[in-house]
Amino acid sequence: METQRTTTRVKPEPCDPRSLERGVRQLLADKVSGNLVGLWLLVPEHLRLGTWDLLRGWTQAPAEQVEPRLALQLVHEAALCLTGIRHQRALSQRGFELINGLPFLASDPAIHHLLGEHTVLQAERLQRALGLLRRTSGHFAGRLLAIDPHRIRSYSQRQMRRQRHDNHSKPAKMAQTFFAIDADTHQPVCFVTGTSSRTVTQATAELLKLAADILQPQPHQTLVLADAEHFTAQLLDDVHEQTRFDLLVPMPHQPSLEQRLRAIPQEQFTPRWAGYATAKLPYQLKRGGHGPFFQFVQRLGERPEEWTFKAFLATADREEVTALTKDFPQRWHAEEFFNAHQALGWNRAGTQNLNIRYGHMTLALVAQAVISQLRQRLGEPAADWDASHLAQAIFQGIEGDLRVSGETILVTCYNAPHADRLRDLYEDLSAKLQDEHLDPRIPWLYNFKLDFRFR
Repeated sequence: METQRTTTRVKPEPCDPRSLERGVRQLLADKVSGNLVGLWLLVPEHLRLGTWDLLRGWTQAPAEQVEPRLALQLVHEAALCLTGIRHQRALSQRGFELINGLPFLASDPAIHHLLGEHTVLQAERLQRALGLLRRTSGHFAGRLLAIDPHRIRSYSQRQMRRQRHDNHSKPAKMAQTFFAIDADTHQPVCFVTGTSSRTVTQATAELLKLAADILQPQPHQTLVLADAEHFTAQLLDDVHEQTRFDLLVPMPHQPSLEQRLRAIPQEQFTPRWAGYATAKLPYQLKRGGHGPFFQFVQRLGERPEEWTFKAFLATADREEVTALTKDFPQRWHAEEFFNAHQALGWNRAGTQNLNIRYGHMTLALVAQAVISQLRQRLGEPAADWDASHLAQAIFQGIEGDLRVSGETILVTCYNAPHADRLRDLYEDLSAKLQDEHLDPRIPWLYNFKLDFRFR
């Protein structure tokens, strides 16, 4: 396999199981020093989540083969908020390769080959398996689901459609991605990508089907919060007929809609507080095959000359004040999620090869899951840091060394932030994992155990 020894040196290395194990054991025997030892804090989170089984299922390769370890390299690259080998850096000889169970750092062509061999369907299966594990672990509340299109700047050399954010910006190549975010826990459930041959309606229907497989909601348990570009008769009918979700979507504010809203008799509005009134009306889509649905109308202003209106369409009867004033504003947690976590691998697209994009972005989803578990353990202030800050301060910011004592890898961290809290969480790690009924042996590190020292 082609490996990246330094930023400029590429060297072929044997990758048979015997050579991999021999190389890893030799590196551990030699001891390693570097500033990436903070990344080893993710290892117990991998054991808690079941990352190794997920990656083996995605690669369809035995545990001793190189493929699951290459996938783990991608997960850890995402955690470091790094997009590829070529960006004038070298992670080898600093302990990064060891955390993946490898004696080397795989080069971009090797990673490209791995991703290209796995299909979109396999990536969606990985998302589904990951989501089911996270739902079991309580990462999703399953009450509110925010769906939002996330447009990523693409650096593909292919000819493709260009888009711009507003009338003043220059059009650029964009890769469309559609995410489903649990609005209560702010955690991503799943995603799909959009192409020039797939409309927003088609992509959203696929996204909600994948989310339903993960969340498995009861009828009317989960409210999906969408935006105006999801207002189509086909999508509303699909959600109503084929899923157990309820959908709440703003109606595009057009002059004809404004006229209809102003024509609603005043007695149909119920005043809620000063300057705010609501109305709930049955609504039949002209081109829809189902319904009637429910139109929620909110009116702002005290005097008629001050009134402004906004309308929403719901596929099920709900209490409109709660839906409009409490539930729908939580949709903006999707934007907060992108701002905080897109550096994991969702802020740029280097190719339009869907196999590669799906695989790379799904492995970033695995990285986000284990980082979320780590945030909960670290507490404040690390829990509120964005992905880049966490990577720089923790994963790349702690100096230390790796060595072996018997069957245990000892990670010594020097001058770590909040060392007292880390000491309580990670020293005598094997006993702590056994108390959680987890096997402390690390399968991709040839059943070595792990322990930490903070100096």
